[in-house]
Amino acid sequence: MQKEIPRFLLMLCFSFAIEAKETETLTDEQQLGKLLYEDKNLSLNKNQSCASCHSLKPAHQQNTFPKLAPGFVDPENVEKGTAVSSGSLPNKKGFLNAPSVGYAAFSPLFHWDEDELLYVGGQFWNGRARNLTEQAKGPFLNPVEMAMPSEWAVVSRLKENKEYRELFWQVYSLNLADVPYINYTQPPAAVNEIYHHMAKAISAFEQSPVFNKFNSKFDYVLAGISKFSEVEAIGFELFNGKANCAACHVSEASIDENNNIIPPMFTDFTYDNIGLPRNVKIPNNPEPNSGLGGRSDIVAHDPDGNEIGKHKVMSLRNIALTPPYGHNGVFATLEQVVHFYNTRDTLGWVPDNRDSEFSKSGWPTPEIAQNVNHDELGNLGLTNDEEKAIVAFMKTLTDDYPIWGRDRRVLPGTPSPFHGVKPPAPWFSALSEKIQLIMN
Repeated sequence: MQKEIPRFLLMLCFSFAIEAKETETLTDEQQLGKLLYEDKNLSLNKNQSCASCHSLKPAHQQNTFPKLAPGFVDPENVEKGTAVSSGSLPNKKGFLNAPSVGYAAFSPLFHWDEDELLYVGGQFWNGRARNLTEQAKGPFLNPVEMAMPSEWAVVSRLKENKEYRELFWQVYSLNLADVPYINYTQPPAAVNEIYHHMAKAISAFEQSPVFNKFNSKFDYVLAGISKFSEVEAIGFELFNGKANCAACHVSEASIDENNNIIPPMFTDFTYDNIGLPRNVKIPNNPEPNSGLGGRSDIVAHDPDGNEIGKHKVMSLRNIALTPPYGHNGVFATLEQVVHFYNTRDTLGWVPDNRDSEFSKSGWPTPEIAQNVNHDELGNLGLTNDEEKAIVAFMKTLTDDYPIWGRDRRVLPGTPSPFHGVKPPAPWFSALSEKIQLIMN
C-alpha cells in the first residue's frame, strides 16, 4: 500500500522547488548580488550579512501565518519579538526595526512631489538613500551593523574571494586583482567604482522575483482566479472604506509608462507621523528617531520642522510575516497595530509599552508629538469584529499562496498572475546609475 506523504512535506518540497526556479531565472548580475547579499565575510567580524537582518528564509515564530514564506526581515526579531537587530560588533544593536526588503524595489527615487507638496520614495525609514543601490552601500559601513571601517576594507575582502574576482570581471569588466589591499594611503579611484558596483549587484538581486513574487492570495483574487472568504471580503471593504487604510496603503493597481499593470504595492511611498508610542524595551532606551525631519538635508529646507517624526509608509505585502511592527517595533502583533489605528485617541492612557494594560486599556503618548496625523487615524470607530476582519484581509497579502493556501483553484506550482512584473523605468535606469557615480 502506497503511503501518503504528509502535506507539510509536500509544501516544503514545493517551497524548495519555487526557490530553485527563482534562482534559475536570475541574471549573472543578480547571481553576483545574491552571493554578496548572503556573504558574512563582508562584515567586520565575518558574522553578519544582508540576509542576517533581511532573511531569505521563513522565520519560525509561534503562530506565524504561514510558516513557509520569507518576510525578508530579521528572523530573530520575528521569533523573539525583539525590536532591533544585532550588529557585527558584540553588544552593538541598531535603533530601528529592520524593514522588509520585499517589494522595496518598487519605491520611486526619493523626491519632493510638487503637486502633493510632500516627500515621496527612497529607501530606509527616513528615505536617506535615494534608491536601492545607495541603500545597499549603507549597512557595510554602519558601526552598529556590518561595521566595516571603509569602502577599501570591503573591497579588500572582495578580492580575497576567487569567485568574486571572476564575477566582477565577467559582469562589470572590473579587475579586483588590480586594487591593492587596504593600507593607510589614499584609496585608489577603483575602490569607489567597485564598491558602487557591489551595491548595484545587490540592488539588481533585490529587483528579482525572489523579492517580488506577486503570488499572494490577494493577487489571485485580483486576477479573478481565487475568491476572498466572507471575513476577508469584509476586511477589504473596511480597508478601503471605514478604516481608511487605503489612503496611504493604496490598494489599486497602476499602469506604468509601457502600459504594463503594476499590482497594488499597498503603500503610497510617502512619510507620516502616526503617533507611535516610544518603545522603551529597545536596549538602552535611545531617544526617539526624528525620521525624515531628522535628516540634515531636510532640515535645511524645513526650518519649521514640518517633517519631524515622519517615517516612511511601508508596503503591507507580507505584513503578517514581519512582526514586530512600526519603525521602533513597539507593536508585537498585527492585531495591536489595527487596534492602535482604531483607538489611539480614544482608548485611554498608560505610561509606556511595558505596562500590562498596553493596548488593552490605553496607549502611551506619541514619542514625537509634533506633526501627528489626526486626520486619518486615531478614532475610526471600528468594532472588534471589524478589526479582526481587517487583519484577516491583510493576511491575504502573504506571498507563496500556492504553497500554503490549500486552495483548489490555486494549486502548488501555480504561477503568479503577474509574473514578470518589474519596477517601472526610470526608477532604476542606467542614467540614474551614471548620475550616482558622478555624484560620488
